[in-house]
Amino acid sequence: MADILIGEYQGFQVVSAYEDNRLEYLSLVHESDLGSIYLCRVDNIVRNLDSAFVKYGEDRIGYVPLKHILPSTVIGRSFGTGDKIRQGDAILLQVETDSIKTKKAKLTSYLSISGRYCVVTLGRKGVGASLKLSPEKRNLLIDTVKTEYEALKAGFATGILQRDGFGIIVRTEAASLSEAELKESLLEDITSVAERLEEILKNAESRTVYSCISKGDAADLNAHITRAGNFLKTRGTEEYGILESSYVYSLNRDIDKLLMNKVWLKSGGYLIIEQLESFNAIDVNTGKAIDGKKDSAFAVNMEAADEIFRQIRLRNLSGMILIDFINMKSSEDIQKLCDHVKKLCKKEPVHTEFIDITGLGIVELTRNKNERSLKELLTK
Repeated sequence: MADILIGEYQGFQVVSAYEDNRLEYLSLVHESDLGSIYLCRVDNIVRNLDSAFVKYGEDRIGYVPLKHILPSTVIGRSFGTGDKIRQGDAILLQVETDSIKTKKAKLTSYLSISGRYCVVTLGRKGVGASLKLSPEKRNLLIDTVKTEYEALKAGFATGILQRDGFGIIVRTEAASLSEAELKESLLEDITSVAERLEEILKNAESRTVYSCISKGDAADLNAHITRAGNFLKTRGTEEYGILESSYVYSLNRDIDKLLMNKVWLKSGGYLIIEQLESFNAIDVNTGKAIDGKKDSAFAVNMEAADEIFRQIRLRNLSGMILIDFINMKSSEDIQKLCDHVKKLCKKEPVHTEFIDITGLGIVELTRNKNERSLKELLTK
């Protein structure tokens, strides 16, 4: 049984997904620049940082790496490959990472626009597909698009998109298409999204600096509901209810728990989760679990791994994540745990990568930054 619940918490609209009465997905509807596309003005160029600081509002300053500036996004003057950006230039940029505390927003001119089945990105090359798909499905989708890729690009041969070109990523949602509708629906979606991207580039030429050309969807309730539904589908749940209020679920209590650093496991073990400035640290402890029992450390670690990924997802932790599992003597058990962690990484909706396990048994992960963590949003 699965439900999407629309509720409130501390003044935020909240979209959550429950499976078998357990909270598995959470997002807060909030104002954010993430994904928004602005016509920015270059404020300062710092060559030793290889970056330009730009203003994308009267009181909003971010930065863009100089290598992330494409010729077609420099507005108001001729700009070719090899030309250098100048102070005062107008550039069309997309907010890649929100500003957080003292950290300025990161922007890019590799503009990305999402459709139902694809993401089209300016300046990228080639065709890819979601890593969450099976290898067979990925290859099928990639091959389907590749056969039409050159024709798709040729369709924009006289337009502004031709200058820097575009790349295509096929989304997980495309896996739901039957073979009969795959080619038509997927290619229609790609063409539609590419046309939207071209229209954004054209509109920028007649806009004033600081204009928002395209708004991100962090404040769009329907977008959050759609993502929750897509999340459930990736877990094999095709049917679910959408509830605007419910006494069946204890959403407020569940979110309260996510703001605590101690998380109990069913075995009696527990996690300690610390969000630090430069990384996140998670410690696994045996707690009330029976010590000395054969394979108890392995069992608790495997249970902890599942719960850790649930916590990472719900708290929206990002960047470097260090996990100190309970020490195990068996190299076979260590390998089984690492293999399990790698499988869990592939299932996550936000790209999460297993980096290594150190000599001290610390598992290192990285997780893409998509927006503020739950704690950052609620303590802003």
